[in-house]
Amino acid sequence: MAGVRPALRAQQGQVLVLGMLLAAVLGLAWMRYFATGQVLAAKTRLVHGLDAAAYSGALVQARTLNFLAYLNRARMAHQLAMAHLVTLGSWAHYAGMESRRLAQGNPPAHLIGLMFGADHGRAYLAAAGAAGLEAQARAGGALGRAYAAHERFVHELSADLSRVLARDLPLARQDAMQAVLAGHYPERRPEDLRPVVSEDAWPGLLRHHAPDAPLFDWVRDLAGLYPFLDPRDHTARNPWPVSARCPQLRHELRRRGGTALDESGRWRAGDTQSFHAVRSNRWIGCYYREYAMGWAWMPAQPGQAMDASHVEDPPEDFADQDFWRWVRAATQWDLVGGRDNPLANSYALRDRQPWSSRGLGGYLDVAAAAGPDAASGFVVHMELADASGRPIRARSAAESLFSRPERRADGLDETPSLFHPYWHARLAAGLSDAPGD
Repeated sequence: MAGVRPALRAQQGQVLVLGMLLAAVLGLAWMRYFATGQVLAAKTRLVHGLDAAAYSGALVQARTLNFLAYLNRARMAHQLAMAHLVTLGSWAHYAGMESRRLAQGNPPAHLIGLMFGADHGRAYLAAAGAAGLEAQARAGGALGRAYAAHERFVHELSADLSRVLARDLPLARQDAMQAVLAGHYPERRPEDLRPVVSEDAWPGLLRHHAPDAPLFDWVRDLAGLYPFLDPRDHTARNPWPVSARCPQLRHELRRRGGTALDESGRWRAGDTQSFHAVRSNRWIGCYYREYAMGWAWMPAQPGQAMDASHVEDPPEDFADQDFWRWVRAATQWDLVGGRDNPLANSYALRDRQPWSSRGLGGYLDVAAAAGPDAASGFVVHMELADASGRPIRARSAAESLFSRPERRADGLDETPSLFHPYWHARLAAGLSDAPGD
């Protein structure tokens, strides 16, 4: 037994060597797994940061698209304001002219009240307070200057802003992504965090459109929502018979007026009022003698004529020639069946007050080629060195898309456009799929 113990003591050193070798292997494995874990952690951090940056870039796109939509809507609001202003300009000139007729007693206010009722009489008398108001309808008047300010917004300020926003979007998107990455990697220099964008759909998303038929129809529909812009047509008839030759005819007070968007995209407005007295004689029988009371014509552009009956150079009065004789010699007016105010129209054309306008103007909208599923997607790549200096690469993708918050009342799908601010941002995993990711 004494001989066995020395042998056991001799073998104890060999076990120590094996243990040290095993510890070394375990240490190497741990270091390997630690390094792999570090790489995975760095990769995961980069992917998360790049996803956040890509989403932020898409959010900048969506906000820009929504801002452009609000800008387009603001331009339409300015167009409606211009429609109201040209209507006000027409009313101001009309009221100023009516105040002159009232002062001349042509026709007298008491006669209008007697023939057509107290309300019409009081309305005519109220024109006394509009003396000189026609000055506001001139291009240099308060209304004309306000119209010009809206015109500048539509054709200069908003147009320039739309163009700059669309042009500078890639730079704003890049700045947003770099800001997110700088917050994600505070220990790194900002200049080292430069994501690279590829497969960018932004350049093909938007196009400049000239005013077209759908835009004209939409603006006219919008104008139809405002009663102030409705046709201003009304005829008051006196109930008393006037002449045995034409017992069916009655004295009439005709109010005519309207505001419209013409085919050039410019607003025009006109207003007239005339007293049409029934007269008769042995030469032509019964006819209506028109007494123009108020008039205005705000053409869409200088030199534009009226659609309604008129002549170019009407006489100021008929002291030297009977009204009916002048009409037969100089016009083709129907003095019995006509329903307009041709003499007042002629005065309105003579005294027209044109305001300068460039029409509706072009606008930015989604390109037709983008289709019903238009979206602005992009892929972003970035490479960073980990703690050991090895490069780590990642890619992400995001997009801005048009999506209504709820379905339309008519159940139809809405085509993406820059007239409704329904643009949203989201990550787009399908765009970033690539071998080796």
